[in-house]
Amino acid sequence: MNFKNLLIAISTVLLLSACGSSVKLDDVPVEDRTGTAAPAPAADSGTAASKSAVAPVTLAQTVPGQGPAGVSHTIYFDYNSFVIKPEAQSVVESHARFLNANKGRKLNIEGHTDERGGREYNLALGQKRSEAVRRALSLLGVSESQMEAVSYGKEKPAAQGGDEAAWAKNRRAELTYR
Repeated sequence: MNFKNLLIAISTVLLLSACGSSVKLDDVPVEDRTGTAAPAPAADSGTAASKSAVAPVTLAQTVPGQGPAGVSHTIYFDYNSFVIKPEAQSVVESHARFLNANKGRKLNIEGHTDERGGREYNLALGQKRSEAVRRALSLLGVSESQMEAVSYGKEKPAAQGGDEAAWAKNRRAELTYR
């Protein structure tokens, strides 16, 4: 192999390795019907905070005919986590009951993150959050055809600011009916 071919091979390997992601979208832990929780994953490492010029969005409000009445449409997560908190289980169960009773209704599950971390990392974490909610609803009997899980990462913050209060409002999954 001559020097030119070696240089091309090394460049190709470096380019491909730079495109890789260490964020895995498998193994989303959810609580099953027996009440036993799947093991929590090891915490992912975040990166330094970055400023965002994206305008905040209004959190979804319960609208008559748009899901179970009086039930939150937002599920909040801990930092670098996609595990559904025990206090959100009743919200998930209420939406599952509603969807099981209304087989014609469709649900979008939108995963969001705070501004910390890179774009790719946050998109993957937002997807893990939306998939965790989708799988929890599925375990409660909701048809896969009624749900779609998407990620917006840090692109649609619910609150502006560089403090924990704002970040906590942005680490969420929003449930919207269509």
